[in-house]
Parts: sequence; structure tokens; C-alpha cells
Amino acid sequence: MKILLEFARGPLFRLTFAVMVLGLARILILDIWGMIEAYRRAGDKNIPWKLTMIRTVEWLFPVKRVMHHRPLYSLTGILFHIGLLTVPLFLFAHVQLWRSGIGFGWFTLPRLWADILTIMTIVMGAGLFFGRLGHSKSRVISRKQDYLWPLLLIIPFVTGFICANLGVAPKFYHLVLLTHILSAELIFVLLPFTKIAHCVLMPLSQIVMTLAWKFPAKVDEDICVTLNKKGAPV
Repeated sequence: MKILLEFARGPLFRLTFAVMVLGLARILILDIWGMIEAYRRAGDKNIPWKLTMIRTVEWLFPVKRVMHHRPLYSLTGILFHIGLLTVPLFLFAHVQLWRSGIGFGWFTLPRLWADILTIMTIVMGAGLFFGRLGHSKSRVISRKQDYLWPLLLIIPFVTGFICANLGVAPKFYHLVLLTHILSAELIFVLLPFTKIAHCVLMPLSQIVMTLAWKFPAKVDEDICVTLNKKGAPV
């Protein structure tokens, strides 16, 4: 078990983390390149930057959407994402790993707040699962991964909480710790290849939508030719 733990903490962690970083970087670069190409080909290059920035902020902090569409479910999703980002980045044990690996760290959460956020993330993740499962309109548009992702994402939180707070037998502790590490590494590998990759694309979503409506120059003439309607009265 100790050999597996050392392997999971060392080479496997570095490999899966590299897959995640490189995969997300590839998606981001391709998205930005697509935006540049769309802008270059656009007939109308007038971009409403101020309005786009306002919509981006509203998209990243969806207070209005929470109040208008399934407010309880939407609030559950927001709290879940807060926990997903905050706990892994600012948990003391994780920051210590970063410090030993890259030579520097940052501030950490107080133990009480870390536990509260961990429990909140677990509860909110379960809430998202049952909220989607119990809503007929959500079931229609949901795929299998939409149900599996919340469950997979809370596994590192459940196992991490057990390791940090519950006194268990050494063998069981090592098993839970290994599950904690491997589940996090599985998430690393899956991130660039699933819908969760939106985590790096969300800040660009509104500018992408704006550019999507900037059709290439003379595209209207090409459409008329394709439909054999060139010169026809509108």
C-alpha cells in the first residue's frame, strides 16, 4: 500500500497534472485562435467591448440568473463551484504539497473554514445530482456524464474529510487516502476531454458568442448563390 501511495503521490500525480494543464492549454489556445480567425474574417469588426465585459461579469457571477431560473438549484451550483475551487487551492495540506513541489506557496484556509467548505461542497454536489435527477426538463437534456460528474467530484472531498477528521485504522486510512489521490488524478485526466473543460473557457464565452454573429464579408451573397436566390426580391 505504501508503494502505491508513493507512486500515486509522485510520478502519477505529475503525469496526470501535466495531462490536465496541457489539455486545458490546448483548448484555450484553439479557442483564442478561433476567435482571432473569426474577427479577421468578419465583415463587421465593430465589437461592443463594454457590453461584452458587462455580460462576462454577469456570466461569471450569475446573481440575476439565480433569482429567475430555478433559484435553489442555481444557488446550489454556485456554492458547489466555490467549494470546488477554494478547498483544493487553499487547503493547508495541499498548499504544503505545492510548496514542496514548486518551492513556494500561498495563504491557507483556517481548519474550521476548510471543514465547513468541504461539507458544503459534498452537500451541494449531492444536491446537484438529485436536483437534476428529479427535474423532468433537466432529465431530457442530461447525458450520463451530467449525473456522474457531481458524484465523481465529491469523492476527493469525502475521502479527504475522512482522512483529516476521523480516527480510523491505519490500513483503512491508507485505503481512503489512496482513493482520495486517485480520484483527484482521474479528474485531472478527464477535465480536458469533457464538458468540465468550460472552467477555462467561461471567461471567453461572451466574446465568443459576440464574434459568432460577426459573419464573414459577402456571406449574404454566398448564401443567395447557394440558395439560387441571387437577385430575387426580398
